[in-house]
Amino acid sequence: MSSLKFELDAELREDIGKGASRRLRHANQVPAVVYGADHPPVSLTLNHDKVAVALAHEAFYSHILTLKMGKKHEKVILKGIQRHPSRARIQHIDFLRIKADQKLKMNVPLHFLGEDKAPGIKEGGIFSHLMSDVEVSCLPDNLPEFINVDVSNLGLDQSVHLSELNLPKGVELVALAHGVEGHDQAIVSIHIPRIVEEAVETAAEETAPAEGEAAQSAEQPAGEGETK
Repeated sequence: MSSLKFELDAELREDIGKGASRRLRHANQVPAVVYGADHPPVSLTLNHDKVAVALAHEAFYSHILTLKMGKKHEKVILKGIQRHPSRARIQHIDFLRIKADQKLKMNVPLHFLGEDKAPGIKEGGIFSHLMSDVEVSCLPDNLPEFINVDVSNLGLDQSVHLSELNLPKGVELVALAHGVEGHDQAIVSIHIPRIVEEAVETAAEETAPAEGEAAQSAEQPAGEGETK
């Protein structure tokens, strides 16, 4: 678990609705809601700029957060962000309360290590990152900030699958909860770039004799077919 700590100051709000939310946004505030843990939802207001700074950290998306509402502090995780479609503005945020003794499900980013050392790269291959994060299930205290994927030994036309991840203690992959068969997807692979493969195939076709020419050449002795 990471030593990073994210704390956000929040204020309770009673004025809800589209008009109220619009006024908050004009005042550089972000409307938010926190729910879960067998408690009713609570509407909140956060400072837009402070939220934007926090969102710039990758760990913020897969971390236990602290909402400070006056003297009351609640442990939560980020569950949803609504952004403006054309401007760099945050429209709304959803938080989910957590309980120390209840497992939570969270998407955790993957960090790929040793890409420059992979044998497949030295053979002319390129990496295809098929996943950038995975959904895990664990108790809050076991939630990892990220999961490392070692690809330093990956060869050409080889892949790393979900079942090969080195997971921290107490962490499970949601995708493999019902077994590996049919769910063990590839995370990353190395292959020759498609454009290179097509170029090689085209070159081979151009240098190979046509089927008819090859047959005629095999049937005729040297010199036959020439005009005297």
